[in-house]
Amino acid sequence: MAKLKITLVKSPIGAIPKQRATVEALGLRKLNKTVEMPDNNAVRGMIWHVRHLVKVEEV
Repeated sequence: MAKLKITLVKSPIGAIPKQRATVEALGLRKLNKTVEMPDNNAVRGMIWHVRHLVKVEEV
């Protein structure tokens, strides 16, 4: 199964609470940290909501 490499590149401090919760649910705690998640519709939807805060690469 394909995976996505998601990196937090912008702080969620000024973001609305729902976006902060989404970043936390993706497993991103600190700036410039990267997590690998499965490439599925649920994860893609979460990424779409915080696309201005993260960088995504396909692995």
